[in-house]
Amino acid sequence: MHLRIHEVDVPIHDTTDPDRRGLHVFTGVADSLTAALRRAHEVYDAALAAQQAGLEIPGKQPDSWGARGVRPGWQMEWPAAKAGLWHNPVSWTIRSDYPL
Repeated sequence: MHLRIHEVDVPIHDTTDPDRRGLHVFTGVADSLTAALRRAHEVYDAALAAQQAGLEIPGKQPDSWGARGVRPGWQMEWPAAKAGLWHNPVSWTIRSDYPL
């Protein structure tokens, strides 16, 4: 089993104005695209349940998945969710011309 960082992109829309659309992005470690989709859905469900109960939203889990918040009035479109390997848009290396 090879664990890699995955990204799950879930389209969202405002239930009061369906023309307002967005994308909720989750990242975390998983061994497959299916596992990544499952974990993203699980952490979102936990965050939503906590918010609805008036509790603090759980932070990042030991497997690195988590949801920082829930947008009230926005609907997740889970059937349209897409998972793939995460590609860091910013290099973690330091540019040689960047002053320290």
